Amino acid sequence: MNIQTLEKSLYDLITETSTNLPKDVRRAIKKAKEAENSGTRAAMSLDTISNNIIMAEDNVSPICQDTGLPTFKIYTPVGVNQLEIKAAIKKAIVDTSADAKLRPNAVDSLTGANSGNNLGDGLPVMKFEQWEKDYITIKLILKGGGCENKNIQYSLPCEIEGLGRAGRDLDGIRKCILHSVYQAQGQGCSAGFIGVGIGGDRSSGYDLAKEQLFRHVEDTNPNADLAKLEDYVVKTANTFGIGTMGFGGEATLLGCKIGVMHRIPASFYVSVAYNCWAYRRMAVDINPQTGEIINWHYQEGEKITFKEDEVAATTEDTTNVVELTAPISEEQIRSLKVGDVVSITGRMYTGRDAIHHHLMSHDAPVDLNGQVIYHCGPVMAKDGEGNWTVKAAGPTTSIREEPYQGDIMKKFGIRAVIGKGGMGPKTLAALEEHGGVYLNAIGGAAQYYADCIKGVDGVDLMEFGIPEAMWHLNVEKFTAVVTMDSHGNSLHADVDKSSLEKLALHAERVF
Repeated sequence: MNIQTLEKSLYDLITETSTNLPKDVRRAIKKAKEAENSGTRAAMSLDTISNNIIMAEDNVSPICQDTGLPTFKIYTPVGVNQLEIKAAIKKAIVDTSADAKLRPNAVDSLTGANSGNNLGDGLPVMKFEQWEKDYITIKLILKGGGCENKNIQYSLPCEIEGLGRAGRDLDGIRKCILHSVYQAQGQGCSAGFIGVGIGGDRSSGYDLAKEQLFRHVEDTNPNADLAKLEDYVVKTANTFGIGTMGFGGEATLLGCKIGVMHRIPASFYVSVAYNCWAYRRMAVDINPQTGEIINWHYQEGEKITFKEDEVAATTEDTTNVVELTAPISEEQIRSLKVGDVVSITGRMYTGRDAIHHHLMSHDAPVDLNGQVIYHCGPVMAKDGEGNWTVKAAGPTTSIREEPYQGDIMKKFGIRAVIGKGGMGPKTLAALEEHGGVYLNAIGGAAQYYADCIKGVDGVDLMEFGIPEAMWHLNVEKFTAVVTMDSHGNSLHADVDKSSLEKLALHAERVF
């Protein structure tokens, strides 16, 4: 095999997966847009998502800044050297990371050090199978941390919140899957897709669940009972009112794919792999002699470009948007309420897990009084003059910072926090006491928000790695929605409560 050609094919596969959503996923998002009520927060989110899809493809830049943990599934004919393929995959990973198609995400679990090139112990994940076909198939999924953290596994029988007892039968499986959608809320960047694995052990069940995510969105399960259940789950989940980004709305789940395997008598697992709307998976067939791509998967049917939707979105009424410039006063914050749309111009600072942990016991490297913290781990690159540029910069899931956020806001005088998925009661209490606000940006919209960033004015704490450093960003018209205000109101708590009530309506159904 020509190794250089194979490396180029793998580079193209990784780039395409990171920057260009497959046709079946685009059609699912288009369907969700058509079902949504116009003028709502969910409709605005879907408009932003579709614009982001256009920008990522046009810019050949990551759809979402969290390019996840690359997982490869490789099928090879007998006799193909798998060691060569492993080496070529690692080379392509390093090259695409250097070219900002992937964010450096490989972190040492003991030291916290970022390798900087997405290589590390066990990374990237590569799983090989041999087959009788005369070509190689390589599948890749980039599953970000926000949705990966909403994966869930059930051991039957069990008691499930809102649904009661789930037994070792198809109805118990049904209850598990419905609950998996409810518990994800907006933290996994809904509207999402789920892969379900029934049976196996704890590890093989999750493998089976993730394997389902390689199926086509529009396929039909060959098992009639599972085909019926897949259809039922999507229709039922879309009555929960969780909606896009957890803002409420008609589109909560865009696809459900279920696989089954045998198990031992003592164990009965239902494993669910949740995937965000930025459903980045692709596959190619490769000539084993030349290393060239001979076929791209997921190319059937119409490709939705969203170009017409982009024009429509730019003509929306923006008269109700609240303009903010940092530093922001407590009076301005107290005037905001849940549901307000704000547009921020000026300075904001990124801060994720490492920054929040650091600030609990250290002084801030900058004056944060009245300032905005953005839960974001951007994809960064340097231009020809050595200056940092932002290649992708959407929000990360905020709930991870719940143990720290309220204390840090009060300690440093921070007035606004931007992220996705909302935060919990400790932060909500601090917002009310201190005079702060939580702003929900659109998860996955990394190109849309990168376009709002007009410059990088500095960076601190680079020892934590690019995603975890504190970047000083100069932004213009950065739009987000108030979902937790300084008056004790939380849209996330309201949607969680109402969706749990709707989930409970399906407790007595026997499938």
